[in-house]
Amino acid sequence: MSTASAAVQTVDPESRAPRRVRHEPRRRKLEVRQVEKIAAHMIRVTLGGDLDGFTSLGFDDHVKLFFPNGKTGDDGQPQADSRDYTPRRYDAAARTLDIEFVIHDAGPATRWAEQAKPGTPLEIGGPRGSFIIPDNFDWHLLIGDDTALPAIARRLAELPAGTRVVVLAEVDGPDDEVAFTSAANVSVTWAHRNGAEAGASDVLSRTLETMKLPAGDYYAWVACESLTAKGLRAQLLADHGANPKWIRAAGYWRRGAIAVHDNFND
Repeated sequence: MSTASAAVQTVDPESRAPRRVRHEPRRRKLEVRQVEKIAAHMIRVTLGGDLDGFTSLGFDDHVKLFFPNGKTGDDGQPQADSRDYTPRRYDAAARTLDIEFVIHDAGPATRWAEQAKPGTPLEIGGPRGSFIIPDNFDWHLLIGDDTALPAIARRLAELPAGTRVVVLAEVDGPDDEVAFTSAANVSVTWAHRNGAEAGASDVLSRTLETMKLPAGDYYAWVACESLTAKGLRAQLLADHGANPKWIRAAGYWRRGAIAVHDNFND
């Protein structure tokens, strides 16, 4: 083997640094074009309407969805409850936006999604910005629960062919598993709660303990219940050689709280 072929390829650390891009906030009036059930407890809603200039550069971006709550403010204007959701897929040519809803307790998002049909209106805002994670790592690790599945699916759809990806995803059971489409080299491990309350199970941590992860530099992305995400980040650092600069851990929701989004990053 020649010296050149045996040499270890070095990567400029700066090329692996995530970057933030800000977008001009804008509120948009959309309407439902299509509703599709894609798993036992997940619904995909395709929206259309005022989408000119819509920009979402990061797979875990968030848009705010505004659900009318029947109340009126002091200014006489109708009020709404807002929740953050991942823009699962934006089709600029068709001018449509897919949002995927996990159907769980009777919150405003679940109530709206269960009743949505073509023509149902919905206002959205954002994304206010994007967090762009480079793909030039030896491999990528994606960990999440049901709420993270849209972001995981989008990341897998957008990664280039040949990229190595390990996915660990928690759902209640086999009927909640979703099909991922990707040109990447993807290995998926499903962790089932089997009836345990969402956010109360340690199935992600226990499953991660048993997994044999690839060698090399990797970026770890974690999104699930807040305390679970915090614990998984600590587990990756302590037991799996993760680089703290190459981890993005987020609590997409917090057990016992409403509309919470936590970040656990250096």
